[in-house]
Amino acid sequence: MNKSDETNSTKDNQVKKNEKISIKALTTESTPFTSDELIHWINSRRSVGNLDLPAPTRAQIEEAIGCAATAPDHKKLRPWRFIVTAGDARHDLGRALVEAAKAKATEEGEVLSEKTVQKTQTMPLRAPVVITVVTQMQEHKKVPHFEQMLSAGAAVQNLILALKAQGFSTVWRTGLLCNEPAIKAYFGVSADDYVTAFVYTGTSPKDEPTRKAIDIEPLVRFEP
Repeated sequence: MNKSDETNSTKDNQVKKNEKISIKALTTESTPFTSDELIHWINSRRSVGNLDLPAPTRAQIEEAIGCAATAPDHKKLRPWRFIVTAGDARHDLGRALVEAAKAKATEEGEVLSEKTVQKTQTMPLRAPVVITVVTQMQEHKKVPHFEQMLSAGAAVQNLILALKAQGFSTVWRTGLLCNEPAIKAYFGVSADDYVTAFVYTGTSPKDEPTRKAIDIEPLVRFEP
């Protein structure tokens, strides 16, 4: 092999290393990690409350949502939808949260303090992107609504893990306001559906904390 061939071979190898592999196409055979390493990676997931830029790109978000859509889904009803809020739209979401908070306070005979209003208004600014996951329940004689709700939760977990695989941190938020009428109206969610998650995502400004081992013994029962 001459020098030119060696150079071309090196370039070809580098291109192969840099080729993008779809997250959904990954298997333990096609990746450099073992099943034990993958399990350790899943166990290392942590929620991070305040996130900065860089944020996932549109293409990365779409790929992560593609992974979310592989969640267990009886009869393939796809009872979930995803709304991506970024940039100035986060201020609009903040105003909707304030409207919901004020309405809730009025119902309870209370008045929000200016501090609470300000805190509520800036909630969506704690990350550069907020992906809201809502249900879109379908009527099906073999798939009760509780199964569809569980499917939405599984979709959220897939979404979070896909974002982690792309190098981003997340936190799954809901809160007391997520299913108030003003929020449902903001997202176009019907009275019989739910906002199941605000997935805040971006880059953590510091290393994520390690997770202590979880004792599963009191959580599990094996039947012979």
